Amino acid sequence: MNRQTVLERLRRTVSEGRPVIGAGAGTGLSAKCAEAGGVDLIIIYNSGRYRMAGRGSLAGLLPYGDANQIVVEMASEVLPVVRDTPVLAGVCGTDPFRVMPRFLDTLKDMGFAGVQNFPTVGLYDGVFRQNLEETGMGFDLEIEMVRLAHERDLVTAPYVFTAAQAREMAAAGADVLVPHVGLTTKGSIGAGTALSLDQAVAAVQEMRDAAAEIRPDILVLCHGGPIAEPSDAAYVLSRTKGWSASSAPPPSSGCPPSSPSPRRWPPSRIWRSRCS
Repeated sequence: MNRQTVLERLRRTVSEGRPVIGAGAGTGLSAKCAEAGGVDLIIIYNSGRYRMAGRGSLAGLLPYGDANQIVVEMASEVLPVVRDTPVLAGVCGTDPFRVMPRFLDTLKDMGFAGVQNFPTVGLYDGVFRQNLEETGMGFDLEIEMVRLAHERDLVTAPYVFTAAQAREMAAAGADVLVPHVGLTTKGSIGAGTALSLDQAVAAVQEMRDAAAEIRPDILVLCHGGPIAEPSDAAYVLSRTKGWSASSAPPPSSGCPPSSPSPRRWPPSRIWRSRCS
């Protein structure tokens, strides 16, 4: 499925006032059930494997495995069972052992419709983050990965953490921007520390507005932090303007493979769940 077809589907869904639902999948079964439930996008990334092992998502940022290779391995399980739903790959754009243009070509040949920048250094802060930027392992590599993916007609749905990053990703060709407001709370492996919902509203709106300065038609999907339940998403949606939208990704234990159809959830402009 090519980029134009995917974006036409998403925009048509939005124009009809229906929610666009993206679901993370950690196994072939969760991907198959997510599609049966009517999701619009399926995303696979290394943290999905760790969540299925009972670990938190931040395990995907630690040296427990080759993130890009794990996604390739997961693809052999997920892609064959997904019939008509675009599947995006979580790509570690800072990977020093991948020739990124060739790797993106490989992902496209495998059948991926697009990419997202995960694992992302955007989740790091402080001196450690500054040292990553200073030593050639910074967020700019993730922006470059998105630019390369856009050139290859892949759908791009990058995470961003600041207004400046939102502008840069929009300029690089991001189709669906994902303002990230922190590790998701609640559930058995969710975070206990997060922004308040009102702080998340302000952050999402700021990043949306920054991206819209570059691309007024960009789709925006927010993720993480206190946006953990449908009611949280509704709260954010009711207080944001433009294409700002919401995501309610529970930790893996919060959405078993046999869970009810995501289409039963409250409508929003763009919605994201994580059924890993």
